[in-house]
Amino acid sequence: MAVPELHRRTLSNGLRVVLAPDRSAPVVGVSVHYDVGFRSEPQGRTGFAHLFEHLMFQGSESLEKLAHFRHVQSSGGTFNGSTHPDYTDYFEVLPSAALERALFLEADRMRAPKITEENLRNQIDVVKEEIRLNVLNRPYGGFPWILLPPVLYETFPNAHNGYGDFTDLETATVDDCAAFFDTYYAPGNAVLTVAGDLHPEETFALVEKHFGDVPARPVPVRPSFAEPLPSAQRTGHHVDPHAPLPAVAVGYRMPDPVSELDAYLAYSVLSEVLTDGDASRLQQRMVHQDAIVTDIGTGCGLFGVPLDSRDPDTFLVTAIHAPDVSTQLVLDTLDEELDRLSATGPDTEELTRVTARWSASLHREHDRVSSRTLAFGAFELMYGRAELSAELPARIAAITAEDVAAAAKAMRPDSRAVLTVEPGSES
Repeated sequence: MAVPELHRRTLSNGLRVVLAPDRSAPVVGVSVHYDVGFRSEPQGRTGFAHLFEHLMFQGSESLEKLAHFRHVQSSGGTFNGSTHPDYTDYFEVLPSAALERALFLEADRMRAPKITEENLRNQIDVVKEEIRLNVLNRPYGGFPWILLPPVLYETFPNAHNGYGDFTDLETATVDDCAAFFDTYYAPGNAVLTVAGDLHPEETFALVEKHFGDVPARPVPVRPSFAEPLPSAQRTGHHVDPHAPLPAVAVGYRMPDPVSELDAYLAYSVLSEVLTDGDASRLQQRMVHQDAIVTDIGTGCGLFGVPLDSRDPDTFLVTAIHAPDVSTQLVLDTLDEELDRLSATGPDTEELTRVTARWSASLHREHDRVSSRTLAFGAFELMYGRAELSAELPARIAAITAEDVAAAAKAMRPDSRAVLTVEPGSES
């Protein structure tokens, strides 16, 4: 994958701008990444970053509610936003002729979103319903991204529920929202990315026109969320009234993706070796050969997306198994396969297969202007290098069997968290 031609500037108000021209199709992506996510929420305000993401779609001082939607959709475009552990993103993908419209819309809500009591109460209800639908009333809801962190981690930023507690959500005030906006939604705390069919100088002029007069505000000092590794196995248990079968999630800490990127990527390759496809090790051993689980998966990050947060990050193993299979048997089998990999590493065929498949997946994602725009923005914000998204296939191809073996060896029982899920009534 060729490293893209990138153009950068920083406006006088601190907004960082990244342009990635690609004239192959008359389409453009626009994204804004703010340096605030679940881990920045204050105690007593769980779920606030996600709630605020919803509020950013409720109009502004110059546009009524739903106007943003109408302007994008009438241009033939799509839009969305999402909240992550360390950032919140908003994006549009439109025909390139509508670029200025997208820039106006993002600048407009960066300047002054419409935060009213009515909008706040409405969106609290929307978020609560989302939690009911996605967590409380579905099998394995919140498993493992909500349920595992308080077992693996000790500090509030890393361990709390990013979806939010109903009491915390219901007691949020307009003043809380205003303070959150003033603190984290300053232009100097954001990255604007434009990718696709654009001319850099013309686009910089449009960016300056729409974003240049957004008032500068102080930028918060980003804290470190680092905490010590577990010194013993940690365990947790959850009763799920909707789950048809028992389940287990195992969490391990990963290397810092900023200071130890190649070691981090070795865990990503390890994940592919373990569970990517029917030929993978855990699929072969635990599903087909021994038949002790009905489903097993691994992944980097609480959402299974590598490089989606800063340090500390989590390597996940999740399995669903029959009631007559013990959690200990699942763990022992997992440990046996990790021991084998730590002793010999993957063979050449395995390594070639998984790295080729992953590289192909990255190339496919990079072909989509929405994925490309969001990746550039996230990597620029978190790691200071938007280029990293295009460099990943080569970095992954350079991972050796010894690197993967070292990652497997580091995944020890005495430094992990184990969460078991039991079907049944909570009473």
